[in-house]
Amino acid sequence: MALPDTTHRVALHTSGETNQRIAEATQRSIAYYRTHPVEIPARLRKLDREWDIERILETNASTLIVISCILGFIVHKLFFIIPLLVGAFLLQHALQGWCPPLPIMRRLGFRTASEIEVERKALEKMTHRPDASLF
Repeated sequence: MALPDTTHRVALHTSGETNQRIAEATQRSIAYYRTHPVEIPARLRKLDREWDIERILETNASTLIVISCILGFIVHKLFFIIPLLVGAFLLQHALQGWCPPLPIMRRLGFRTASEIEVERKALEKMTHRPDASLF
């Protein structure tokens, strides 16, 4: 079985409806800033701080692992099952681009780095040539 490429693996494992909703939200944002160019620098700064889905998943996984290990040492050994499961999910995500929390996080609107970059490039293009076509 071939592994999906890193750039598209999350989108491949996200429902078409969710991918479409995220893409439409990005296009609405681009359209808004097309008519509000003075606000583009602030939006670009906000995009610089936006956490992509990979960072969200890694942060959640590492937090669960640390907390459950502490609980395993202090409260009960059964808590060590959690890092085992989270590690397996993280490995599955690294290889396939899917893990159980992914659909929920995508439905919440968390974007991939590539999706964030689409908006960034469009806005940067507007700052150089506001009347230029985006695509």
